[in-house]
Amino acid sequence: MSTFIPRRNFLKKTAIAATGAFVAPYILPGGRLFAATGNRIANHVVFCLFAGGIRNIESVGQERGNLLPSLLGGAGTVDPIIAAGMDPLPDTPGSSLRSQGTLFRQFRYAQGPTGHFNGHSTALTGNYTLQDLSIKEAPKMPTVFEYYRKHSSPEQNALNAWWVANSLGPYPSLNFSSYPGYGALYGANFVQPLTLISTDGANALSNPITLSSDEIARVNEMRNNFNASFSKTGIFGDNAIVNNLADRDLLQNYIKQQLIDGVAGAFNNPWGAGAAMNDDMYNVFFAEKIIEQFKPELLVVNMQGVDIAHSNFTQYCNNLRKADFAVGHLWQTIQNTPGMANDTILIVAPEHGRNLLPNTIIDDYGQPALDHNSDETSREIFCMVVGPPGKVQQNQIVTQITGESIDIVPTIARILGFDQDIPGGMLPGRILNEALV
Repeated sequence: MSTFIPRRNFLKKTAIAATGAFVAPYILPGGRLFAATGNRIANHVVFCLFAGGIRNIESVGQERGNLLPSLLGGAGTVDPIIAAGMDPLPDTPGSSLRSQGTLFRQFRYAQGPTGHFNGHSTALTGNYTLQDLSIKEAPKMPTVFEYYRKHSSPEQNALNAWWVANSLGPYPSLNFSSYPGYGALYGANFVQPLTLISTDGANALSNPITLSSDEIARVNEMRNNFNASFSKTGIFGDNAIVNNLADRDLLQNYIKQQLIDGVAGAFNNPWGAGAAMNDDMYNVFFAEKIIEQFKPELLVVNMQGVDIAHSNFTQYCNNLRKADFAVGHLWQTIQNTPGMANDTILIVAPEHGRNLLPNTIIDDYGQPALDHNSDETSREIFCMVVGPPGKVQQNQIVTQITGESIDIVPTIARILGFDQDIPGGMLPGRILNEALV
């Protein structure tokens, strides 16, 4: 027998229940063991993992037209063969990011399996892993959040460090490591925004509908996943984070307001993109809400929509355009946020590339799909460092092969002024000084 429940009413109850249910939100105490000795270049870093596996051929190589007008500038042209499969987007916001920073066209994910979890782990720890990682285990080396939390000064609370991922799955595991002397005490706030608005890909903010008992179970799972975003239940056992009560109240009130706004329809079409809004765009939208509310010093936001390339090349290109639009919108939000405008450096990089040769799957527009099996092309990526004049080199393109995934964490450490306090030998990469003034 089916049970009928208005979804909008369910979310109203969820907003109330979720707030009361938070016993241990994913929020950390302030405090430092060491004071940083370096000088900061800027007080805020936003690292956008332009993830899901992106080839340079289609992105900075522009072989199928300019799919990245927000990043690269110019008109957003698209190859006519795949143009019919593209969703319409609003005009690209603002000036190109390339004109406001430095583009490394020949970056490398040089070692380790070209899998999403390995690529993310490398980007967030600054260390390659030469074997497949367990998605249920924390990294063995500290993450950028831990380095920041442990070595940054003056003292900051955890509302200054956020990890925003659009796929719950294994990604909470990348918040902090099992490395001695680091760990849970120095992690960041993790949130998976789409649990606020969707379940199984359906829009939870649509008109009320009738739900079967199985569907209700999935909605309840959505709520449980949402609550789990702020706890350590189930993944790290008793290795829980101690609450800062004042910050917990701030965070609870913030989440409650997001749920209330969602019920009121504020998230139905926030960027005027209509049906073109995909998970990546919503993920960046919620990252913007965090920026406006908390002005974090370190925020890492993840996008995965292009991973559809395994089966649909045209939608891969479509989602690549949407990810580009989202990053442009993110940068405009940063520039319109007092306290972060002119004091934020944005870093954009994929976690790895994709194969040179396609697989055997052909999409509706006759385009062959792409995997990522560790050929040389799947190790080719790009990196863009964007920021205000006087902090970041403007309108610069580095064309030679220089820079690797492991260089991003030490570069963030240099920007935020704690690079000299990280023990020697823990970060094998280098600082991307070519991009910094």
